[in-house]
Amino acid sequence: MKKIYSFIISMFLVMGTSVFAQNITTASAYFKSVSEYYGTLKDYEVDFEIKMDKQETAGVLSFKAPDLLRMDYTNPKEQVIVFNGELLTVYLPNSDAILQQQVQDNGSAVSLSTPQGLALLSRYYTVAYETGQNAEPLEEGSDEMVIKFILSRKSTAEAFRYIKVAVTASSNLIRRIEAVTPKGEEFIFNFYDYKLNQGISDQRFIYDAPPSANNINNFLFSE
Repeated sequence: MKKIYSFIISMFLVMGTSVFAQNITTASAYFKSVSEYYGTLKDYEVDFEIKMDKQETAGVLSFKAPDLLRMDYTNPKEQVIVFNGELLTVYLPNSDAILQQQVQDNGSAVSLSTPQGLALLSRYYTVAYETGQNAEPLEEGSDEMVIKFILSRKSTAEAFRYIKVAVTASSNLIRRIEAVTPKGEEFIFNFYDYKLNQGISDQRFIYDAPPSANNINNFLFSE
């Protein structure tokens, strides 16, 4: 559970400080230009689906620069993840529990919320095109055209053996992220219907959990 939430926050916040640019030949240069382009966005909302083994979840993600994040789930209904730049809060309605973690610059996965997040990926993973720099269907039979990247870990110390990123060719927005652990565990993130620069208020990232819920603090680092 800790690994799942840590990775989810990392991936979405990396998205919040990054996007891909056009007219770049090499994969590493294309990937390096991410923060320069996406950093111009003030905020966005996007529908998401996450598949983890046999589990599937879905909802709406809200992001506001530089590091505010909220995920309101439709499956499981009423589940919420909020990150306000300092405190990570997860509400699990099925368990009636609130998980909270104070986040510091301690090298944890959540620190990818900074603008240096993408640079960390580039430092620890080798970036390449999966098949080439030309756009291709997202999957067999799909009419969505994407550019596919694959990030391979440089050392066995990294949590994921490789990470695949598919970028919509027409918009340069991330359409899919696939990450595979050394044990073969697969995480798939799909993103639909981006809404950019909507003027999202900071109040959106304040969450009042049900008073009856049980609080569990420092859940990422507790035994």
